[in-house]
Amino acid sequence: MKRKHIGPLAAGVLVASMLPSVPASAHGAPSHGGPGPFGRIATVPAYLNGDASDEAAAEIAAVSSDGRTVIYTDSPGERLGFIDITDSSRPKPAGVLELAGEPTSVAAFGRYALAAVNTRESFTDPSGQLLVVDVKSRKVVRTIELGGQPDSVAVAPSGRYVAIAIENERDEDVDDGAIPQLPAGWLSVVDTRTWSVSKVDLTGLAAVAPEDPEPEYVSINRDDEAVVSLQENNHLAVVRLRDGKVVKHFSAGAATVSKVDADDDGQIVLDDTVTAKREPDGVAWLDGNLFATANEGDYEGGSRGFSVFDKRTGRPVFDSGNALDRLAVQHGLYPDNRSDAKGVEPENVAVGTFGGTPYLFVNAERGNFVAVYDVRKPWAPRFVQLLPAVNGPEGVVTAPSRGLVVVSSEEDMPDEGIRASVQLYKFGAKSDFPSIVSTRDIGWGALSGLSAVPGKRDRLVSVTDSVYTPTRLLTIDTGDKPARIVGDLTVTKGGAPVGYDAEGVAARPGGGYWLGVEGTGPTGNPNLLVRLRPDGSVAEEVPFPADVAAAVTSNGIEGVAVTGHGSRSGEQVWVAIQRELTGDPKGLVRIGRYSVATKTWAWLAYPLDAAPAGAWVGLSELVAVDDDTFAVVERDNQRGPAAKVKKVYTFKVPKGFGTGLPVVKKRLAVDLLPLLRAGNGWTQDKVEGLAIGGDGRTYAVTDNDGVDESTGETVFLRLGKLL
Repeated sequence: MKRKHIGPLAAGVLVASMLPSVPASAHGAPSHGGPGPFGRIATVPAYLNGDASDEAAAEIAAVSSDGRTVIYTDSPGERLGFIDITDSSRPKPAGVLELAGEPTSVAAFGRYALAAVNTRESFTDPSGQLLVVDVKSRKVVRTIELGGQPDSVAVAPSGRYVAIAIENERDEDVDDGAIPQLPAGWLSVVDTRTWSVSKVDLTGLAAVAPEDPEPEYVSINRDDEAVVSLQENNHLAVVRLRDGKVVKHFSAGAATVSKVDADDDGQIVLDDTVTAKREPDGVAWLDGNLFATANEGDYEGGSRGFSVFDKRTGRPVFDSGNALDRLAVQHGLYPDNRSDAKGVEPENVAVGTFGGTPYLFVNAERGNFVAVYDVRKPWAPRFVQLLPAVNGPEGVVTAPSRGLVVVSSEEDMPDEGIRASVQLYKFGAKSDFPSIVSTRDIGWGALSGLSAVPGKRDRLVSVTDSVYTPTRLLTIDTGDKPARIVGDLTVTKGGAPVGYDAEGVAARPGGGYWLGVEGTGPTGNPNLLVRLRPDGSVAEEVPFPADVAAAVTSNGIEGVAVTGHGSRSGEQVWVAIQRELTGDPKGLVRIGRYSVATKTWAWLAYPLDAAPAGAWVGLSELVAVDDDTFAVVERDNQRGPAAKVKKVYTFKVPKGFGTGLPVVKKRLAVDLLPLLRAGNGWTQDKVEGLAIGGDGRTYAVTDNDGVDESTGETVFLRLGKLL
């Protein structure tokens, strides 16, 4: 039995089990995924407003009132960035405005952008400014001293007021980040007729550290009322802006959420129960009385979902429960390494009306997605669609006049090929995401191989690599769009589940499978061919011959194929080694043939394309077209704009093959790069699955690395009758 995680419960708060019943269609994940009303039309890395060596972020974004410019905060660069979206399908980097501090938030106001800037010298001596920036000229036309460290800034729909959450955030290195840590935060209110600033005291409200409120996020309704989240205090306050009065305040409470994964153990199993404070971050009004909260959590909480609160009663009328985690699992975006923390970690929320329907957008910072909900009935949100995002989606803003949703992702990891970006999604645009989902809460990701299933026209099998343990075989139904993972089979050895770094799978016509298992080099775990029985149990492990085992690097087996079963020549198993062996000529990688009857090996040499500067090229899959013809996936190790080589080649086995190291001649079958870029997202690097299905059509799939230092997006390609 997995352990149950019980977090702190504030006295008198409302738990999920006490909420009104919610229809399954609203409360849980849908039974299937599919394209929805919004399609991603562009992804713009923040570094394009400088150069690739810049440490650049895109944390919070706003769209100018004329809808032609995105303005985003770049905290590490101490600047605002600008993107020209006059043609939203072809956005252009439009420069930066250097600042004298870290911008924390930005909002549009008429011809201006209002930027909150942190200028503090220390945590105990906070300071900040509100800058009024002319969007067209990029000039600061007014500077308003705030007296503390600002976080969120919001403009009232009436245009009369601007509200700024003065967080005065704590030092997380002091007492493990526990509060109180003075000075306390407050809400600043700016009257835009005079640009005068008033201060709303928020002390004495919360049960948690009442002397040290840390307001995090603010949203203003059409009645000029601001809702303010005090995240660390687990509290919410409603402020009437015309007189700065707190008209309502209440605890955000706690939620008990069942059927989630609370263990970082390499398995995605939804069988835990978590009780935790909500500790909301982003907030957004749904109407004059109801508002939504993204329950990110902090050092004591995080209930893994979002809630809808009624300002009049201070009670939640809706709680999403486990829906976001289940959606992440279904779409292959669940971050198992965050299971023991806050799951997908809801970060922010925004609201916009498109085509007459109001939608709520919920960012999942660790799952790298935005969940879209229909909120025509705001007390019962209905799931509509999942939008994939680059890592760490922090900001989300809607521009209904342009039909746009803008998401800003702050995580910048140049060494991993992941860059902070601004992404644009358009109402009514085509969406190819998701291309593959799972049913029955089957956890999945890191699809590192692909094979046809003999006798099944619409079935493929894939295998998970070392990101997850134990190794599992996943059955994919290609008959539907998106394709569906409909079954899983755990690999066992000696009666116990076993974990391999399985990088290839080939189903045997007579039943069972061959796995290609990548090793860690000549002194580490060996590269293996592993024969499985139909029930997934290990029947045999076959290592490389000694000379090859001594020369293979950590980039070993990456593909496996089977020929000759039942024929005169007998069963033969073929493997593709990803990169050159030590001592082999540069640019030539090996493809091996293992003859099962004689237990002997023979080798071919395959010529690689030239690698782009600073990158390498290798093989990542091998497929038998017939007994003498094979297809391979040849790719570089780059993603995003740097990706250059993602191709499928075919070659024929030379006649009389069996000795020496003959070099094959390859023929291009298809360049996958345009297909990988067609979704207008972050181009995926690891095309690791290729198969010819029983229907004669060719399929390919990317390995998402289990949402670990990757976007997590999986692309399942239908290539037609290609091979």
